[in-house]
Formats: sequence, structure tokens, C-alpha cells
Amino acid sequence: MKPDLGATAANSHLVPRSGHSTHHISHLTGRTEYSFPAPSSPNLPLTVRPVTSDVDHPQITPSSPTGSAMKILAWSGPRNLSTAMMYAFGNRPDFEVMDEPFYAAYLAATGLDHPMRDAILASQPTDPAAVATLCRKPPKIHSYQKHMAHHMLPDFPLDWTEGAVHLHLIRHPARVIASYGAKRDDISESDIAFAAQASLYDRVGGLVIDTADLREDPAKMLAKLCSEVGISFDPAMLSWSGGGHSADGIWASHWYNAAHASTGFAGPEGPLPAVDRDDLLQAALPFYTAMKARALQV
Repeated sequence: MKPDLGATAANSHLVPRSGHSTHHISHLTGRTEYSFPAPSSPNLPLTVRPVTSDVDHPQITPSSPTGSAMKILAWSGPRNLSTAMMYAFGNRPDFEVMDEPFYAAYLAATGLDHPMRDAILASQPTDPAAVATLCRKPPKIHSYQKHMAHHMLPDFPLDWTEGAVHLHLIRHPARVIASYGAKRDDISESDIAFAAQASLYDRVGGLVIDTADLREDPAKMLAKLCSEVGISFDPAMLSWSGGGHSADGIWASHWYNAAHASTGFAGPEGPLPAVDRDDLLQAALPFYTAMKARALQV
């Protein structure tokens, strides 16, 4: 459930220093997947723009009054540059950031044994409704919330996302599998969250960034993202002080060592790594390919 912080050149991202699920046919892959509960209000303050790709699906951005605080919900699976992106937005003076607020609720609901499980459960609310209330609270300044797509279990509320900008970070599954496998021995399809993210995207839409494109040219991609959501680009997003951020989850001591040693984004990734779990790779590739077709281009 953690962002990619591998230390090797091929895997490192950073410069060293209350509803119910329903079944549907996925718009992205044609496969039967579960969807997330619909927001409670049918009349959300949203503007829908068509995606210019081979499969039509709406992009959604908020229609909020000029000057009001924006809330960006950043969704990804593990090892997807999510902590670096949180640090980038956290280095802006006009943004506050939040780090995986549903993590403890997810662990409590699933019973999964993750590193630092007890500490995580003690550090956050385990009731998803309470977490939703926290996430729904209007920010005093712009807000960037880092979320893992698979933390949003089908019975967890989703109405708290109304009016927010949705951003999806994706990465080639070979890189995710290789990087995640370096941190945990036993990996399942649900751990790497490609299906969960596709299901969530089917429900909420939003912007998509392939982190390979972000690493290729951070300044251009971040400027493009800022333009898409209607804020000015701040060069402060390109670098930050080492040592972490005050918003880091308690699990940072296990997962964020590379992020804490970083001061900015690393350069382009190398060749795709070999993986020994071809079953996971083949299961994830259709979701990744479909999401990549919707990724922002600069």
C-alpha cells in the first residue's frame, strides 16, 4: 500500500538525499469488476469533459466558485510515486496534504498483516465513516489527499469525494511488481491494486498521470496538471527539504527511507525489470494499458 521508494536506478522515483458494491462491466477493460458506491447526491457540482481516447469516458473537474479552496484526491496503487507527489504539493504554501487516511480502517476491515500494523491501527481512526468525515471537512487552503485505491473497500463511503478533483497515478505493472516484491515476499493481485484503481476510475473519473511521463519531465507534467485543475504552477513543487513531511503517516519509518533522503524527482526510469510473477503482470496489464490511454500528455 506504500509508494514506490526503491533505491535502485531502475526502481527509484526520487533523487537521493456508506454504500454497497455492485457488479458491472468495466468501461476500461470489458471485464466484470466491482464498482464503488455512488455518491449520495445525484446533482454534484461537476463539469464533465470528454476524454480524447479510443474509449470514451468523462473527465471530471469541480465547478467551484473562483477563489475557493480546492481538494485534490490523488489515487494510486503501491509504488507509484505517490509520496513524492505529496511532497511536491506539500511544498506549496497554498496547499495542505494528507497521507493515506483510510490505511488503518483498511487494515481493521481486512485483518491483513502489514508492517507496523499495530502502530498504524493506533495512529488513525479505524471507522471508515469517521475517516470520511475527516476527509470531507472543507480545507482552509487547497488540499492534496494521498489515497490508495484499494484502501477504499466496496462498503466504505464514497460520498465524501463530492466536488473534488480526482487524480490517478499509474505505473507499469512490471515496475510495481518488482519494487513491491522487494518490500514484501507474498504479493497478490489485490496488493498492487490495478483492478481496484480501474474500478474507482470507472466510478469517479478524473485525470491520469503515468509516473514515467512525470519522471521524464517533472516541470512540464506538473505545469500541465496545474493548468488542468485551474491553479498556477509553483516551481517549489520540483524540490523539497529532505527528512520527510510533518504529514507523513506513522508507517513512514518503514516505507519512506528513500523519500526522506530525497530532495526532488529523479530522472527517467531505465528498462523494464524482469519479474518472476508473470501471472500478476498479465492480470494487471489490461488495466494499466486502458488507464494509460487516458494519461495527460505534454
